[in-house]
Amino acid sequence: METVAIAFALVYLWLAARQSVWCWLAGAVSCAIYTYLMFNVQLYMEALLQLVYVGMAAYGWWQWQLGAAREDASTRTDYSWQWHAGSIIILALIASGCAWMLSAYTDADQVWLDSFTTVYSLFATWLLTRKLFSTWLYWLVIDSVYIYLYFIKGFEKTSGLFALYVMLVVYAMWNWQRGKKDLCSSTG
Repeated sequence: METVAIAFALVYLWLAARQSVWCWLAGAVSCAIYTYLMFNVQLYMEALLQLVYVGMAAYGWWQWQLGAAREDASTRTDYSWQWHAGSIIILALIASGCAWMLSAYTDADQVWLDSFTTVYSLFATWLLTRKLFSTWLYWLVIDSVYIYLYFIKGFEKTSGLFALYVMLVVYAMWNWQRGKKDLCSSTG
């Protein structure tokens, strides 16, 4: 099951880097499988995250197909650094609260890593549904942490997937920036 989830996850990120709306379908399939896998190894926040991703995939598809994010990412304006700084602080407080609750009321493992990666992943996915470049900066950090988390939980293949994700994130950043440069040179 992990191998199938990995295959769909790679397709998802490759399609997202190319701004294809079909990324959301591939992502939903991968996340549905990972929901089951993460719950079985007591990464409850991660299981919840994967389940929420299935719903966010529907929202992302709608945003890219019919909503505000229909246009190319190179034409979109991102939020200010002050907005991102405030968001990072608020998200850290939310993640800390989740970690505390998990450690106090469940038998969850790796509560701090699980909580922080979950909270920030939801946020980064929301940025992606809006086709904002900053999503890739968050994913560089998040995916790097996931390499370690999945490795220590015995998901070596998924850890390798996240190493590939880091490379694909760099590709996505280049591809989205290239689109912005192409737009500038065609209008200048």
